[in-house]
Parts: sequence; structure tokens; C-alpha cells
Amino acid sequence: MPLRSHGWRPLAAVAFTTVVWASAFAGIRAGLEAYGWGELALLRFTVAVALLLTYAALSRIRLPDARDLGAIALAGFLGIDVYHLGLNFGETRVAAGPASLLISAVPVVTALLAWVFLKERLGAWGWAGMLVGFAGVAVISLSASGGVRFEPAALAIMAAAVGESVYFIMIKPMMRRYSVMELTVYTFVAGWVFMLPFLPGLVRAVPRAPAHATLSAVYLGVFPAALAYLAWNFALSRMPTGTTMSFLYFTPALAILIAWVWLGELPGVLPVLGGVVVTVGVVLVNTFGSAATQLTEEL
Repeated sequence: MPLRSHGWRPLAAVAFTTVVWASAFAGIRAGLEAYGWGELALLRFTVAVALLLTYAALSRIRLPDARDLGAIALAGFLGIDVYHLGLNFGETRVAAGPASLLISAVPVVTALLAWVFLKERLGAWGWAGMLVGFAGVAVISLSASGGVRFEPAALAIMAAAVGESVYFIMIKPMMRRYSVMELTVYTFVAGWVFMLPFLPGLVRAVPRAPAHATLSAVYLGVFPAALAYLAWNFALSRMPTGTTMSFLYFTPALAILIAWVWLGELPGVLPVLGGVVVTVGVVLVNTFGSAATQLTEEL
């Protein structure tokens, strides 16, 4: 199905989220200068939850059904705690290149899970596009790090990628019963509760932290957390899972572009080449993936 058939709002939501999530890597680096990996995640999601709960109170959103509490809690734990704690911890020891390469497994893992559990099929061209996109990310990642040298902490990033993938698969069916805002609020609150063991360390760290580190955490909470998840979940509710997830391959390329504009870090030839390969992969998924699926089903 062509992208234009989904309407401009989901595409705008995907574009916003991809750019904002690309900017999060710089924010995490700045925050980790003063906060531990757990304290940074808790501060980030305290800001996000406060923002979302304020809106929820003003709009009087309903409480979740008791039968869904277990699934919501698990989704929040996997998508918020496992992903963000694992990524923060991994970034304290793993170079940016290998880290982004590992996280970029999210689209492929999510597409596989959607195929198994949601019966969403990409078709041959769709899977080819996924692999081409991953290859583009690999080119960008390896050029940024000068090679791959995985450390034990890489396992935390791999767990983060799997946790995020399962989160998206779990909330997709629930979007038939709850709004995007409701699901985002529910899962964020659940994930935040699981982070509370880091509260004593956060209380000690805040008075000693420089202003730029704390402001980075606030930025992470407002934009890459609260607003970006709302936008992404909206897009996920309107578009096929595989199609939506394929746009995540743009994140490393956009992160390099943001560093160029923001920090004056000129990209080399390989990152640019990787960005072109990523674009080809995403075009394959979104132009031919659904068509190949329909042809397969007709045969």
C-alpha cells in the first residue's frame, strides 16, 4: 500500500519522532556526564510522566480495564525500563557505532514478531528492504566507530532492542480498545514505577549536577519520551507495523546530520553512503513491501 494512502498525519508523526529520537543520543551523552544510567532514566521519565499525567487529569482519560493491567505493566516494563535502562547502561561502555547497530535490530525483530503474532506480512521485497536498511545502518555505524568491538555491556543493548520490539507488538492489539494517549500514559506510568529503586541516587545527584545535564534530561523527558512516543504510537495505530518500524533506520543518519548542524561535525563519505543505502531500504519496504504481500496472498 503506497504511503500516501495512510494520510499525511501518520507520516508527519513518523518524521517528527525519527528526528527527535535521533537527537536523543546527544542528550543521553550530556545527561550521563552527571547522572548514573538508572538515575538519568528515572529523571527523564519523571518529567515525561508528570507531563502526561497533567494532560490526562485535564482531559479526564479513563482508567484501564482491570483485565489489561498485567499486559500494560509488562509492556511498560519492556518498552520503558528494559529499553531505556539497557540503552543507558550500554552507552556507558559501548561505542556509539556498535550501539546504534545493535539498536537498529528493532525494526527487523519487530517485523518478525508482527509476522508471527499479528499476522502482518511484508513479502519478499519488504524483507529485502529491511535487510538493505540494516546494511546501511551497519555502514554508518562501522564508519563512526572504526570497527566493531563488542563488550559484555552490548548484551544490555541487545536486550533493549528486543524489549522495545515486544513493547510495540504488545500495544498494537490494545489500540483497538484504548486511545494512543491512554496507552502511552498507562505504559509510561508502569515503566516509571519500576524505575523507582533509583530514586535515592537521583535525589543525591540532582543538587550536584550541572544545569546542562539536568536540562538535557528534561529535554529527553519532554521530546524524545512523552511527545515522540505519542507521535510514534499514533503512527503505529494507523500504519502496518513493518512499514512504521522501517523508518527507524533513518535514525543513525539523522543523528549524524544533527551533529553536523548542531556541533559542526562534518560527516565522512561512508556515513553519507550509508544514509543513501538506508533510504533505498526504506523505499523498498514502503513501495514494494505491501504489494509483494498482496501478490503472495493472491497466489
